[in-house]
Amino acid sequence: MENTTVISGGKPTVMVTNDDGIEGPGILALVQVLVSTHRYNVLVCAPDSEKSAVSHCITWLHPIAAKKVHINGATVYAVSGSPADCASLGVSKTLFPSIPDLVISGINQGSNCGYHIVYSGTVAGAREAFLNGVPAISISYDWVRGKSNINDFTLAAEACLPIINGVLVELRNKTYPQRCFLNVDLPCNVANHKGYKLTKQGKSIIKMGWRQVTSDTEGGKMLSTMVNSTASAESDTSTTPAENLYFAREVRGAQVDEDDNDHCFLQEGYITVTPLGAVTNAEIDCHTYLKEWLPKVAERSSPSAL
Repeated sequence: MENTTVISGGKPTVMVTNDDGIEGPGILALVQVLVSTHRYNVLVCAPDSEKSAVSHCITWLHPIAAKKVHINGATVYAVSGSPADCASLGVSKTLFPSIPDLVISGINQGSNCGYHIVYSGTVAGAREAFLNGVPAISISYDWVRGKSNINDFTLAAEACLPIINGVLVELRNKTYPQRCFLNVDLPCNVANHKGYKLTKQGKSIIKMGWRQVTSDTEGGKMLSTMVNSTASAESDTSTTPAENLYFAREVRGAQVDEDDNDHCFLQEGYITVTPLGAVTNAEIDCHTYLKEWLPKVAERSSPSAL
């Protein structure tokens, strides 16, 4: 589907979604900042509850519900589906009368760099819009316990306005590239950021393991401190029913890149801007190896080779 909305002399239409849910502090701050500029028509189509780390999950086997809710200055729906569901519904002209000029997914509580982009529902919201031909930006704030506070989301939203406005100008001029969407990460000390840095997706990732828990143990939210934020106490398997075993994820370490990439520059204090496609191509050396390997596989599978 191509975006048939044409930005003319009127206000551009921006649709916001996220994965932290309609009441997440990041999306509320972003919508408030967008509305306060009086420069956009603001739509919101976001999950009715937290959907962190659901990646690009979509709802297929049953209908989803959309409930209109109130946020000053915006047209808002809370949806029972995933971030990808919300983005798809929001750009479909089924829920709203027109296709938005730009979809923004965020602001996520926690960075989305490196391999974490694969797990991110925030990035998936932007990717789904991109797959439907609508320009998109995913935004994440590098929340660190003990350092970050709720006001940082407003600072993060304000820091992204030049990027948002810049994209909309390029769209109006019909000069914006159509083969990528943008993944933006803001540093923990966003008030003193070092400016924008164009980066590439790295390979940083939190290494996960499992521990046995009771059936009522609550899960946690993965933050950039490389530890798991959880409300549960220490594991206690004494009350686990005999017929079931229960396991919860836990952090076992981290893999961090040394090269120049999104995570590296984010930790240095930059606002990183990483162009992404629908899928990530394989490493070039893998492609070179497999180009030589595949013909040999075909030769070995021939009757004469057996």
